[in-house]
Amino acid sequence: MAITSALVLLAVIWFMVLFIVLPLRLETQGDRGDVVPGTHSSAPADFSFKRKAKIVTLVAVPIWVVIAGTILSGVISVRDIDWFHRMSTPQSVQTD
Repeated sequence: MAITSALVLLAVIWFMVLFIVLPLRLETQGDRGDVVPGTHSSAPADFSFKRKAKIVTLVAVPIWVVIAGTILSGVISVRDIDWFHRMSTPQSVQTD
């Protein structure tokens, strides 16, 4: 796995975890009863992206380490997830 592939994998995992973590413990303006004029009542009351980013990073990095380690170790290959047998099998070289 190249460095670029590892960083792309980390970014994908980070954003997937972000979308899971964003709605957790969310307190809306409607929940507090203090809706700012011009906003929806479902808008967050106090949103701290810095705190969410720290939580997401602390969860995403161990997940990334496990997945990257699995890929680098060769335990699972692309052929292992080829359920429909669409990949051609390597042809043996025939000599006459």
